[in-house]
Formats: sequence, structure tokens, C-alpha cells
Amino acid sequence: MSTLKIEPREARAQRVSVSEDTLTVDLQNGRTVSVPIAWYPRLANGTPEERQNWRLIGSGQGIHWPDLDEDISIKGLLLGHSSNESPKSIQRWLDERASRHK
Repeated sequence: MSTLKIEPREARAQRVSVSEDTLTVDLQNGRTVSVPIAWYPRLANGTPEERQNWRLIGSGQGIHWPDLDEDISIKGLLLGHSSNESPKSIQRWLDERASRHK
């Protein structure tokens, strides 16, 4: 029996959806990847409108949320990597958001 190995760097996104608790990405190769948005604090703290404002980058190699200053690579999703942003950086970002929305 043989299996087809697809390298993470070759996978490309084509559709993205973000619910209250899940980031779901449909890939061009027919697979769907879902992860908890808790893995990505900026997404978790974003409004539904901010979460829906995304665009594909690098011909689908990644996803960018301009309102949240968040970038997620498809390779990282497939490898099960959560955000590597430090708690201190997230807190600074949350504080800046709070001061802008007063």
C-alpha cells in the first residue's frame, strides 16, 4: 500500500471561515483544517466583523487579518502550531485596542 505525501509548504488555502470558537480553512487539495481560535489570541479577541475581514497571502500560503494585524501560515496550521506571540505582546495589543475604542 502506498500513500500520497503532501508537504505542508505545498498546501494552499482557498476559503476561510471563523466562528466564535473555530478557524476553518478549506484547502485547494480538498482538505479542510479546523483549529480552535483560542490558539490565536488576536482572532479570539477580535469582533466577528474583524474576523471576517481576511485575505489570502502568498497565493494561498497564508491568511492575513488587517484589522487584527494577524498572519497565519497554512504550513503552521497543518503542523499544529498555535500563535507564538508572547503574552506580554498580546497584552500590549489588547491595551492599545482598549484605548482606541474608548
